Amino acid sequence: MRLGTAALGALPPLLLLLLLLLLPPPAWPDAPQARALPPREEVARVARFIVHECDWGAVATLSTLPAVGGRPFANIFSLSDGPAGGSSGVPYFYLSPLQTSVGDLQANPNAGLTLSLAQTGFCKKHEFDPQSPLCAHIMLSGTVTKVVNDTEIAFAKKSLFTRHPEMKSWPSDHNWFFAKFNITNIWVIDFFGGAKTVTPEEYFKAKP
Repeated sequence: MRLGTAALGALPPLLLLLLLLLLPPPAWPDAPQARALPPREEVARVARFIVHECDWGAVATLSTLPAVGGRPFANIFSLSDGPAGGSSGVPYFYLSPLQTSVGDLQANPNAGLTLSLAQTGFCKKHEFDPQSPLCAHIMLSGTVTKVVNDTEIAFAKKSLFTRHPEMKSWPSDHNWFFAKFNITNIWVIDFFGGAKTVTPEEYFKAKP
């Protein structure tokens, strides 16, 4: 039997508390819908798939902070390589000079970027631990540079704002700009046996 809101409100507080304690806990929301991973032997496709599926990644820089100067420093950044279904393969960012890691990149643009399907429905659906090789992830090495071409700026803006609409309302006085990760090296881990490498040429030729 279900009690209406008015009936619940009429119950003594202690009895209401007891009823609430006896109720089953609410179910966690279902994991996001998981798209099928490309065949694992098509390593470049797997890499493109991961980049397009992920909405954020961990960017590692060489820190300029006095306390850890010259040491690796990782930070989370939202990203997009294109609107849904429109993968370019290039991870784009919306950055501000006020961000600690951006200061690092201005001093030294070399960086690493790690992306994992642990953030998607894929690993949740199959109950893969984020550290498991079966929970596909990639490590990219390269440089982060500001996007200066007007056409590319328009694409980066569309790519990021469609997948991260909150960005449109971020404070304008933070001097936001669009940047991209220029990929030079790619490592893919999607199964047991160690990382597989993909060249940038193979990566950009692949169909995600």
